[in-house]
Amino acid sequence: MSKKPPFIAGNWKMNLTLAEAKDLAKAIATAASDLGPADMVLAPPFTALGKVNKALKDSPVELAAQNLFWEEKGAYTGEISAPMLRDAGCKYAIVGHSERRQYFGETDETVNKRIKAALKSGLFPIFCLGETLAERERGETMEVISRQLERGLDDIGIGIFKSVVIAYEPVWAIGTGRTATPAQAEEVHAHIRENLARRYGIGPAECAIILYGGSVKPANSFVLLSEKNIDGFLVGGASLEAESFIQITREAIRAYKEKK
Repeated sequence: MSKKPPFIAGNWKMNLTLAEAKDLAKAIATAASDLGPADMVLAPPFTALGKVNKALKDSPVELAAQNLFWEEKGAYTGEISAPMLRDAGCKYAIVGHSERRQYFGETDETVNKRIKAALKSGLFPIFCLGETLAERERGETMEVISRQLERGLDDIGIGIFKSVVIAYEPVWAIGTGRTATPAQAEEVHAHIRENLARRYGIGPAECAIILYGGSVKPANSFVLLSEKNIDGFLVGGASLEAESFIQITREAIRAYKEKK
């Protein structure tokens, strides 16, 4: 297993005014310069992309969007395309988040179209997948993850797969305060990596970045990232405060340095 610096992404969801977003981004950017080995990404609302992009200038923190549409332009009122996001300074785009699937009808097929659109425009998609509580209780977790992975990566060859970041987010742990145990998270992450190995080969699978998301906090980040197959986090509520997001990153770096 290749040892990768932790990848820590903050998803701000539908929160923060322009002034609040700018101040938070500045605080994180300032602290990030002294943290050590870590890839850090912030995903503000669309309205704040410009302000946050300026606040992150000359810092190691990258900009992400929370979603994108699969067409490059056209009569799609309310949508944002991948070229627009690149133009706004984004390097990454979150795709297939469970809240998008739950509230806005996104499917494995439309997630796949969004991933392809991101890759075509040079964005790195952060591809989210995860099971509901009902699916876990029925023992369907691995089946659901395998299906989402297979359909989400349909027609995505080994040459461009290296640009995809995967985020396992159990739906029952998002915004609930419940977190998968390290063993539960590791089991699914190992399953994802095994699926990737069958699809792309052992080398690409080992190099793949697989994040955990779901009520990540400073108190649980070290023990989660200490697991073999967990490479970082997609952080929700805890990324809305600079101190907690930075502390999560510190704990992740500590776990990375101790990981064999």
